[in-house]
Amino acid sequence: MAPPSNRRPGFSRRAQYRRFIGYVIAATGVAVAAVLMLISTLSPGAFSPLRGAARDLTTPLSSGMDTVRGWFGSMTGSIGEHFGAVSENRRLKQQLADSRRLVLQARTLGRENRRLRALLRLRDRNPDTVAVARLVSSSAGSTRRYAVLNAGSRQGVRQGQPVRGPNGLIGRVLETGFNNARILLIIDPESVVPVRRTRDGMPAIIVGRGDGLVEVRAASVANAPFLSGDVFVTSGTGGIYPPNIPVARVVRNASDSSVARVFASPDTADFAMVQQVFMPEAPPAAAGEAIPQAGDGDE
Repeated sequence: MAPPSNRRPGFSRRAQYRRFIGYVIAATGVAVAAVLMLISTLSPGAFSPLRGAARDLTTPLSSGMDTVRGWFGSMTGSIGEHFGAVSENRRLKQQLADSRRLVLQARTLGRENRRLRALLRLRDRNPDTVAVARLVSSSAGSTRRYAVLNAGSRQGVRQGQPVRGPNGLIGRVLETGFNNARILLIIDPESVVPVRRTRDGMPAIIVGRGDGLVEVRAASVANAPFLSGDVFVTSGTGGIYPPNIPVARVVRNASDSSVARVFASPDTADFAMVQQVFMPEAPPAAAGEAIPQAGDGDE
């Protein structure tokens, strides 16, 4: 027969002894605590050795815990400083990139201002200026080299007028519209410019090659030597280009003909100036006006 589930511990002597001992220990603890409290109240100095011994036991543990706590605190601070340094580094990099963009913009504006000032000074010195306008486009992907000028017949631009920039000759007007003009560049194969060498005045002609360079050919001297660095300017021959406009510089030594680089590249010129032709054609005689003949008026 199974024992009942509500059996009390009084039926087991072992359980009774265990419970009795627990009561004794609890009563003893209460009595000891009461005595200790009474002694600490009546004589506080009696526990100084015990407190010192307790401190000796707990001080290393407290020191170790403080070290661990400081290490964790420093590690947290180091992590925060790391992320702060990363954020500051990104901010400084962005600031440096912005500063570089501003510097590049300032340099670009400075170069453009210098070109415009040079062109304005040139226009002020030259009374034959027709118009100053922007070069809006140029044909760089073809052997034929043209440019479009943002000025036309409305501004007084006419066919055949020379076009130059602050650095040198660009070309001549080929066609005109009401507010635009087509420019034949001197680097075009159909362009021929009479020039002279600055160091000795030797006449020559410059012909475009279609690749951004020009060819200098001697006009009257056979096997004429061309030296690297020779500068050629317009001579005024032909009655289109005014004299002394810089045209090109020879890039290598040669004989009879040589390759040269133009001073005014249309790819880098923003503005251009249209001038009057050097020797304009004489106006036609009015209808019915008699042309004087030799000996007229002689009786």
